[in-house]
Amino acid sequence: MKKVLILGAGTAGTMVANRLSHELDPLEWQITIVDQSETHYYQPGFLFIPFGTYGKADVMKPKRDYLPAGIEIIISPIETIEPEKNRVRIKKDNRTLDYDYLIIATGSRTVPEETPGLAEDEWRKSIFDFYTVDGAMALHKFLRTWEGGRMVLNVAEMPIKCPVAPLEFLFLADYFFHQQGIRDRVELTLATPLPAAFTKPKAAGLLGDILDAKNINVVTEFNIERVEPDERAIYSYDERKVDYDLLISVPVNMGSEVIERSGMGDDLMFVPTEKYTLKAQEYDNVFVLGDATDLPSSKAGSVAHFQVDVFIDNFMRYLDGLELRPTFDGHANCYIESGFGKGFLIDFNYDVEPLPGMFPLPGIGPFSLLQESRVNHWGKMMFRWIYWNILLKGKEMPIPAQMSMAGKWE
Repeated sequence: MKKVLILGAGTAGTMVANRLSHELDPLEWQITIVDQSETHYYQPGFLFIPFGTYGKADVMKPKRDYLPAGIEIIISPIETIEPEKNRVRIKKDNRTLDYDYLIIATGSRTVPEETPGLAEDEWRKSIFDFYTVDGAMALHKFLRTWEGGRMVLNVAEMPIKCPVAPLEFLFLADYFFHQQGIRDRVELTLATPLPAAFTKPKAAGLLGDILDAKNINVVTEFNIERVEPDERAIYSYDERKVDYDLLISVPVNMGSEVIERSGMGDDLMFVPTEKYTLKAQEYDNVFVLGDATDLPSSKAGSVAHFQVDVFIDNFMRYLDGLELRPTFDGHANCYIESGFGKGFLIDFNYDVEPLPGMFPLPGIGPFSLLQESRVNHWGKMMFRWIYWNILLKGKEMPIPAQMSMAGKWE
């Protein structure tokens, strides 16, 4: 019997497990998935927790509820991957798991300790994160009684999970403080290592204009060197200083520690991956999906979804002895909450930046691209139901894996 081993039961790992369970003959294949946690998190929901839209229960479900019957599920930390020997060592019972094909979907994590002064005495007192459920909950508690001041959102380093989330946070903060009647007492600032509000020029221009219209300051090319909690200030490597009363940090994002222990990652512990095929660069029977890759695509759930769609078709060809086709184009599709019950939608890939148009049906929509609308906001809010009931379970979605130019215009 041949063996497929999946490391990680997050978004990418769960989707690929469901899809493979339909494609591979259970009499010939054993599918095993390993993850250290029993809980699956709907990470896009973390953004809404600080403002009271979602609670903890809205973003947490048991992983086993979303994994297919008939596969082996192991809850255990992963010790090391030994790709030269086609095996993985896990902590539970000191087991060694052999495989014929390995799928790495170990995701990414925030590492606040990488920035001096960030995760020390003031962590979750005057300094908060919202990329973890505990950080988002702590910030929610703090904001209930905060009376205003200088709120600074700092992105420590790229890449990060969901690159638009910091902008969405600021848009929702602007809306929240208006609702609380204290917006005139809050100064909002984005300090980013990017040269603009976003990585893609057209979207960056649009989003920069919105930040300006909402009176949100932007400090660009700010590469944070340290936090000085006693001063309530952050400093860049070129010694620029940004003062704060409340610091919201998007810490350094890194891949899983098991990637470092296994000697398979780059400096940030992401796995070098072939850009168009999703195969690990150094191993012919290892594939990498989701946030674990070092690809220049966004680290977002939509990207994982499109990767899985492409991977399944390609992997089945590969098993038949055919060459992998270079069919993953970096497709990303992201809703952007802009506050006041409205939102944007952007659709792009490696080579094509976000363009205006209608999505998913050309000329019909119902979602508009690069244009604020209430329909886009409701698309974002409906996505949680779609995530739990369709996306994770590997069901068909009416969106092609490759980005289409239909319905878009320059």
